[in-house]
Amino acid sequence: MRDCSNNRRGFDRVLMAVAATFLTVSASSALAQDTPRTSAAELAIDAAVPRPEPANVPPPTAADFKADTTAALPDAAKPADTKPVDAQAADAKPAEPTAPATAPEAKPADLATAPATKPADAPKTDTAIAPPAAAPAPATATAPAATPAPATAAAPAAEPVKAASNVPAEDQPVADKLREMLANKSLRTFDRKNERPAAEKFYSAREYAPVFTHGGKLTETGKGVIARLKDAAADGLDPAEYPVPDFAAATSPDALADAELKLAASMLDYARQAQSGRMHWSQVSGDILYPEHPIDPAEVFANVTSAKDASTALDGYNPPQKLYKELKKKLAELRGQGDGPVITIAEGPALKYVAAKKKQPAVEMDDPRVPDLRNKLGITENPDSTTYDATVARAVEKFQNSVDLKPTGVLDERTVKALNSPKRDKQIDTVIVNMERWRWLPRQLGAANVGNAYVILNIPDYTLKVMQNGAQVWTTRVVTGKPGTHATPLLTETMKYITVNPTWNVPPSIIYNEYLPALQQDPTVLQRMGLRLERNRDGSIHISQPPGEANALGRIRFNFPNKFLVYQHDTPDKYLFGKDERAFSHGCMRVQNPDQYASVLLNITMPNERYTPEKIRSMYGSSEIDLKFPTPIPVNITYQTAFVDDAGKLQFRRDVYGRDATMLSLLKNNRGKDLEMVVAHSQPSYSRPPSSSLPSNVYASGDNTGFNSSGPSFFERLFGGGFAQPAPPPVRRGQAQPQRRVITR
Repeated sequence: MRDCSNNRRGFDRVLMAVAATFLTVSASSALAQDTPRTSAAELAIDAAVPRPEPANVPPPTAADFKADTTAALPDAAKPADTKPVDAQAADAKPAEPTAPATAPEAKPADLATAPATKPADAPKTDTAIAPPAAAPAPATATAPAATPAPATAAAPAAEPVKAASNVPAEDQPVADKLREMLANKSLRTFDRKNERPAAEKFYSAREYAPVFTHGGKLTETGKGVIARLKDAAADGLDPAEYPVPDFAAATSPDALADAELKLAASMLDYARQAQSGRMHWSQVSGDILYPEHPIDPAEVFANVTSAKDASTALDGYNPPQKLYKELKKKLAELRGQGDGPVITIAEGPALKYVAAKKKQPAVEMDDPRVPDLRNKLGITENPDSTTYDATVARAVEKFQNSVDLKPTGVLDERTVKALNSPKRDKQIDTVIVNMERWRWLPRQLGAANVGNAYVILNIPDYTLKVMQNGAQVWTTRVVTGKPGTHATPLLTETMKYITVNPTWNVPPSIIYNEYLPALQQDPTVLQRMGLRLERNRDGSIHISQPPGEANALGRIRFNFPNKFLVYQHDTPDKYLFGKDERAFSHGCMRVQNPDQYASVLLNITMPNERYTPEKIRSMYGSSEIDLKFPTPIPVNITYQTAFVDDAGKLQFRRDVYGRDATMLSLLKNNRGKDLEMVVAHSQPSYSRPPSSSLPSNVYASGDNTGFNSSGPSFFERLFGGGFAQPAPPPVRRGQAQPQRRVITR
């Protein structure tokens, strides 16, 4: 028989443990309820969680031994008539981690936490019950029927919503491909380092939406850019250097994206060459030095794509000067494009004419392109005939011969291409190279604060003009440098002052190449010429001529300090101005009427002083006088063998320095973009011979002072006091080194 008393004692211990657990939970719940809520979210959760009345809790039984899962029930149950949570409570911030967030219908098993895996530890301490209240987030994740408050609490963990794209849906595939292509480091569409970053920045700002197409069709911007590229020949450029993709054949996002970037690259190539030239001036000669004015690719993207007329915006990168635009008009007239549209011969089968033989008649082909061909070749006989007869064949043969094609008389593919290419002849080529040289010049030729005044000297025309407010103010004849090593350089500098009664400091090249050999023959030659021989501090020889009527520089020198050491000046040899071709100097430019020239420049820079030629001549004497300009005036030395005169007539001048021939040779080599690269020219040597080269009976001033002759440097002597000869700047790799030029009387 079982001992019931022992069983009873075991049951009593179970009841006592359950009761102790219940009291502990009740006390914890009461303390939690007494804790004041600190936020709207906690108040909302507190209102939403049902709480049972104490009388509704049934007495514990043996089945209630799982105290760890039911300990949270006092906070999870509530009468059915509890008021619902209002909308503001539902939108409140997520509850703090210490607040339980369980749904009314959540099962106790759904609320189990780490202590539930260790039921044996539950009765020992309060820490076994605390974790369920301290970790509501896992509970809410497993309760799909949770109230709005728990749902709000889980929202921060959701994946962020992607911002809506501004790219039209039909362009999104192309945009995605553009993003991929620009991110590819192996992309070779853009030739220059600064172009690709500009393209990436431009397209990323558009979310990579294409700008030249929309929905696979060309936009107005795309049409405008293509029209300008195809008409590049009108500006003396080569359309072949700006290829236009076939957008009609681009039917896939990949093809459209590729065409987009290729057109952008051609657009940048056109803008760059239109502004700076197809070739760099250093390719032509070492005695050319103009300021660089490269394009900004980012500015080109912004300017062209935002313009109302993209073609006009792209055309704006060509030179803005009036003389350039006049040459452009003359180029169209020379090509026969001045009075109407350009005639284009369509592609088609080869056409030929076979002459009649003994028993065989002539073979004549018929083709609808023949009337255009007759018009293009200037055949006035039967202009509407579609027959490719002997007359047309002879005209084709003559054309083939003029463009270095085999004169077969057959209208083949190469002949059609040549017919559709811009017309070329000697005059056209001359105009094109002169348009190219205009691209080297600064966009702003004059000084803005004196009415855009500037000096422009044209070497082949031997003329100098002073321009102000877009009009010619004054002009005169000049003498320029001899062809070869004494050629006058092409440059842009600023004239800073005028020297009246200048001293002529003979340049080293004349000293060592001309005067020292003359001294070997006649030791008195310098004395008879009124020249002074000195020895510089470094032992080199210096020869000068004091101011005076017989001075090689005349009475006035016009100073615009430059690396070639050239300037403009008066001359006692006035008879040279009567010649048509006046290339006689050692590099400097002699001015026919220097007193008038000086008064014009001084009146531009100092109008209140009222300088006249008579006032200038009154300063003539034996002492140097410097008249400084408050505003320096730009001096542009150019080489224009083709230009339009004041009467609107196209003028041509002899290529005295061979510049045209050099440029045409470079252009016809089809080297393309290689011509844009800067090249370094070797510099001539101006090493001075040792003092022993002087004849034994010739002495230089300073010989008795141990070569301690003091005084200004050669550069200071050349351009006046206050100017030290500047050290040449470091030459970057590929940068042209200007030649040191010869100074002449």
